[in-house]
Amino acid sequence: MTEKTQAPQAVPHRNGGQPTHTFTFLGTGAGCGVPAFFCDCPACEEARRVPRARRGDCGAVVRGAGTTLVDTPPDLRHQLEREGIRAVDQVIWTHAHFDHLGGLGELEYMVRLGGRQSLPCYASPAAHDGILAEFHYMDDILAFSDLAPADSVELDGVRYTALPVAHAPGTYGYLVETPATRLFYASDTARLPEATAERVRGCDVMALDATFWGRNWSPQSHHSVQEAIEEGLSLDVGTLYLTHLAMHYDTPVTLAELEGFLEPYRGRVRVAADGLTLSI
Repeated sequence: MTEKTQAPQAVPHRNGGQPTHTFTFLGTGAGCGVPAFFCDCPACEEARRVPRARRGDCGAVVRGAGTTLVDTPPDLRHQLEREGIRAVDQVIWTHAHFDHLGGLGELEYMVRLGGRQSLPCYASPAAHDGILAEFHYMDDILAFSDLAPADSVELDGVRYTALPVAHAPGTYGYLVETPATRLFYASDTARLPEATAERVRGCDVMALDATFWGRNWSPQSHHSVQEAIEEGLSLDVGTLYLTHLAMHYDTPVTLAELEGFLEPYRGRVRVAADGLTLSI
């Protein structure tokens, strides 16, 4: 795995394969982003001064010959423009909460004005229902395939396996596999269910919910930074990226402080960042 960032060299691929795709974090923040317009905590004030500390709502994109979105966060139009993305071939959702869904309306124009018949979509049945409850006027252009737990689908040479996580009903993390890399993306979860944890043990890369700094307000639905590190390292992942970072839930933490906290892990645990691109 290689990484487009100023961070230290990433852990090599364990199987020695050559990367064939890229994985980009579109956003890495929890619901209200960083800075939150209503907040003047030290983390939000830092983000107003320091561009690299800013975080939009969580989503990701995998690119090879085609483009696959993982979630459609409210910031989607700006995120796609930032990454130079002009077309989306399909969308996979982790779940149907607003911060992972709210930008779907931006894709309506791409489909209708672009003369396309439909947009292939993948999600759990629960997320499918939630998506259409919010975006019922797009029902005619969203071509859904429901994914049951442990179902896999291959899109543009990448295999995505839907693995249940501990969040809202029907929420999945996705095991993303190319010939070179096993990557697990779980932006919203508390401690992983045992079957999921065993399935992703030893992944080259894990991007894991690390919402809270300090006290975890929602231990049934999210990790704290400390809990994410404990779980990720216990599963022998190559490189652990912390995502869905609130930075100002429960105790505010600046990016500078968080990066200092991670120094003892010598690059094995990293802070994900908006726009960070990995070769997978």
